[in-house]
Amino acid sequence: MLEGLIGELKRRGYRLATVKHSVHFDLDQPGKDSWRFAEAGSKAIVLSSPHKVAFMKQVEGEDTLEEISQLIGDDFDLILTEGFKGGSAPKIEVHRKGLGGLVCSAEELLAVVTDEHLDINVPQYSSEEVEALADVIEKKVLALHQVDEVLLFINGTQISLNPFTKDIIGKSLLGMVSALRGAEEVRKLRIYLRRGQVDFRRS
Repeated sequence: MLEGLIGELKRRGYRLATVKHSVHFDLDQPGKDSWRFAEAGSKAIVLSSPHKVAFMKQVEGEDTLEEISQLIGDDFDLILTEGFKGGSAPKIEVHRKGLGGLVCSAEELLAVVTDEHLDINVPQYSSEEVEALADVIEKKVLALHQVDEVLLFINGTQISLNPFTKDIIGKSLLGMVSALRGAEEVRKLRIYLRRGQVDFRRS
């Protein structure tokens, strides 16, 4: 279903990124340079070619979708995910007859893909109704991007902001950069700040 949804949204002109959640995965093959670099102690490895870039980083705990989106960057209209049931992003749950109830609450769901009718006040579709699901995403999810969004990350961790703080930070940043040459029309703004000396003794 996700593969079909990717194809349909691409056909409509959207630039897409996809994130798949996995408990275990390992792209490093023993003996390869990237594996040897990691074994030697490198905490992050980038593989670069004229057509693809792969980034691998060791983490202490699982990143949130918001943190992963910062790694992916701003070149995409939508990030589609498989998994991340506990995240705050809008969800489409896939349900199969005989496998019990839904995992997500009705409040979290944009829609349910199911092979049986469910007694729940959420739009329901079959796995073949990819165009209808794409319509739901266009109507409900992409509409969210019409609202100004402010995200704050400190030391790689997202900091929760209330609406007042988001408004103050957003307006202050736009006010500061709006007079700069080349910043007449700001659609996305990213500022990076690193304080103090780097302690190269850290592992």
